[in-house]
Amino acid sequence: MSSLYIDIPIIQKVDRMVILISPEKNLTSEIGMLHDLFDAGLQFYHLRKPDFNEKQYHDYLRQIAPEHLKHVMIHSHHHISEKIPVKGIHLEERVWREKEHGLSSYVDQFRNKGFNVSSSYHELHDLERQVVAFDYYMLSPVFGAISKPGYKGRGFDVSHSTKPIVGMGGITAKTTPAALALGFTGVGTLGGIWNAVDPVKAFTEIQEAYLKNTAS
Repeated sequence: MSSLYIDIPIIQKVDRMVILISPEKNLTSEIGMLHDLFDAGLQFYHLRKPDFNEKQYHDYLRQIAPEHLKHVMIHSHHHISEKIPVKGIHLEERVWREKEHGLSSYVDQFRNKGFNVSSSYHELHDLERQVVAFDYYMLSPVFGAISKPGYKGRGFDVSHSTKPIVGMGGITAKTTPAALALGFTGVGTLGGIWNAVDPVKAFTEIQEAYLKNTAS
């Protein structure tokens, strides 16, 4: 079974850019719910656990069925990708700012191995000025954040941008059409799923709203 965790993942084209961010603190039955979400069509899962050390990150990933690891982007302990075949890595704003001139080479060392690499922004001008190419860029908050009461939305209009930008903050099935109308390539959610009575139902509704509003 250990051999399942040493192969480099094959990046596949996806058509449902609905991203789910993990809850910061572990929830009861979180892994079980996560597998149900993968079965419902989740293709982008961002593992963000700020308080996790490397062992905790590793142990969490080990609980995910091998066939679903290709959908997981990790926010910390990026070198774990050398042993566990995740989809790729994500650079939060603090990280890409700290890398400065070494950012391009840092990104390339993962991309050259077939991993996806994404990054986060809170200002549109920072995103547009970024010269290092990422597979997609996450921008927040678009609307008032569900997981952070009082965190007001900015209503970013990215329709002019040629970059693939994912809108974060206040994303639900009801706000997904509005986010896409602002020019976002995809949508990302946290509280809209994990705070829902039925996370799988909430995700399915967002996914359906996304597909309905992106159908050509």
